[in-house]
Amino acid sequence: MALRDIFAHCNAKDKALSDFIKNDFGFRPKNINLYQLAFTHKSASESSLGSYKLNNERLEYLGDAILSAVVADYLFRLFPTKAEGFLTEMRSRIVSRASLNKLSQKLGFDKMIHYSHDSHSNFKSMTGNAFEAFVGALYLDRGYEFSKHILIDRIIRIHIDLDQLEQTDVNFKSKLLEWSQKEKKHVNFKVVNEKSENHERLYHVVVVIDGEEYGMGADFNIKGAEQLASEKTWNMLLEQNLVTTIKADHEKE
Repeated sequence: MALRDIFAHCNAKDKALSDFIKNDFGFRPKNINLYQLAFTHKSASESSLGSYKLNNERLEYLGDAILSAVVADYLFRLFPTKAEGFLTEMRSRIVSRASLNKLSQKLGFDKMIHYSHDSHSNFKSMTGNAFEAFVGALYLDRGYEFSKHILIDRIIRIHIDLDQLEQTDVNFKSKLLEWSQKEKKHVNFKVVNEKSENHERLYHVVVVIDGEEYGMGADFNIKGAEQLASEKTWNMLLEQNLVTTIKADHEKE
């Protein structure tokens, strides 16, 4: 490819990303390179600086901290009479990986991420990670106050239903353990398989109740796999109507 063609291709990519950000969030980047990096998954790392590969992982780390701070501030002001436990739980639900994955899909981030197509199916958290990296890029490009404005006015208030989120109990592991204590059941989580998937370790976890295996979940961290396995187990118990107290609690939610 000629040098002129390479420049034309890069300019087209920059314009497409700039237009995407303008349409979704109402502003154009000052430093488009930050956002290009934010949408570069580690499977598509193209160059290295020493042992450091250029991808969105560092921006993801930064964006996670900025997002958590903005959400904490927003909830603190929105719910002036709520206790710390409520605020912590609500923040956890907003910034959870499952929530960010859904939000990113809704915003169309999946269409902008640069990744290795051969490994796409193995990166379930790719869009949520890109969202956090985008927040990191936004902070570096425009500063904290501007980032706060975008996150609250263009994302949280438009795309996140706090009332619905407040009524949703997403911690199936806690619910399962609480039930097991009431019913004097022995519940444990067993890792049945670990395998490497394109530089990430995939964990398969199964819920075992009194020696009998129930739901299984797979994720790239053990806690996530336990939650998925707990949710499947919870639904299995409900469907089989094995414990009436579970059904009653579920219907109250």
